[in-house]
Amino acid sequence: MNLSFRRRLGTLAAAAGFLATAPASAQNLLVPMDAAQGNHLRAYGLTYWVLEEGASVEWLLNYRGGGFLLPDTEAVRREAAFRGVDVEPIDAARLTGMRATIERENMDTVPLETAPKVAIYTPPNTAPWDDAVTMALNYAEIPYETVWDPEVLEGALPDYDWLHLHHEDFTGQYSKFYLTYAGADWLQEEVARNRGVTQRFGFSDVPALKRAVSGEIRRYVEEGGFLFAMCSATETLDLALASYATNISASYADGQSPDPDANERMDWSEGFAFTGARVELRPTVNAFSDIDFHLVNTAARQPLSYFTLFEFSAKLDPIATMLVQNHESVIADFYGLTTSFRKSRLKPGVIVLGEAGPWAKYIHGTLGQGTWTFYGGHDPEDPEHQIGDPPTSLDLYTNSPGYRLILNNVLFPAARPRPQKT
Repeated sequence: MNLSFRRRLGTLAAAAGFLATAPASAQNLLVPMDAAQGNHLRAYGLTYWVLEEGASVEWLLNYRGGGFLLPDTEAVRREAAFRGVDVEPIDAARLTGMRATIERENMDTVPLETAPKVAIYTPPNTAPWDDAVTMALNYAEIPYETVWDPEVLEGALPDYDWLHLHHEDFTGQYSKFYLTYAGADWLQEEVARNRGVTQRFGFSDVPALKRAVSGEIRRYVEEGGFLFAMCSATETLDLALASYATNISASYADGQSPDPDANERMDWSEGFAFTGARVELRPTVNAFSDIDFHLVNTAARQPLSYFTLFEFSAKLDPIATMLVQNHESVIADFYGLTTSFRKSRLKPGVIVLGEAGPWAKYIHGTLGQGTWTFYGGHDPEDPEHQIGDPPTSLDLYTNSPGYRLILNNVLFPAARPRPQKT
């Protein structure tokens, strides 16, 4: 994507002096990520920019809300000022004290070495609802590129370190939007676009196309990719991967009927996070399966509440600790086509990062050489989001703890944590 005009000016101005000698009074700049930080979201963008410029960063896990330690140069100070990010000069004596505290407490430091290359999976001419991750990246001024089914099938994913999926329905049912939006121009456009790609690549139908795309995404993770998914992509990706021996499509647009024996033939070993779920085969019920606890568009809809982030040992579990860095531990819930994950449907070994009673909101795991993280819900600051609603203005939510979880994931691939202690 193209950076904003202000961003380009800031980069050009700062790049010329990036390696300038640090002020004599300090060696580093601390980016606090506790309540002292005025703009948490743009602090991630500042950190990413420093990595882009070739400098090293330290992520201070559980210290000051998960602060960042940057080199103290004229350019970094200038860029922080451009972005409205609060920084604190750290001289040698204070740095020594910080490191002693980190060593003594449930804290650790992780070096960030390279700016990850980011891809957003999204169709061209995206339908009229927004993607929280795209908004977060734009607001933080972290660059990204977009891919969709043709690029995935043509082998583009290995070009990227981090891949995000949002509200795609990988079962090929168009999220059952036909129940409410039949005849809408944007839905007809989506159907036509998917059918066109299906024909171009020689698949029998849209569900077959989406299963193949899901398989490529799985392979990407197995070979070392970092996957982050929200909303319906979390649930439907696993449903598609588990459905190779069946047909779970009840697609109105493609005129298909569900396979009555689908649930008996699902192979959950192929999925990332879930097992033993029951697919919702009725085309008139607006849900994908019983994975989602909240079932927002059904008669069984559950009310919103809060979820709590789990506190991990920074020294023993640095990866999980990175993913939950925040200045708040209890976060307001928010709906999505898939809002939450029943704990009874999670595979053994899935790490629950955020939870509330019988459901998890935020989960993580590994597959092969890579990792995946699923975050239920659509928009952390728009709990009742509806199609056609205006995009969330992140200028109003600069300290959003829900959005911080997204941006933790963007920086995660830049980390090189030490091997876990035994």
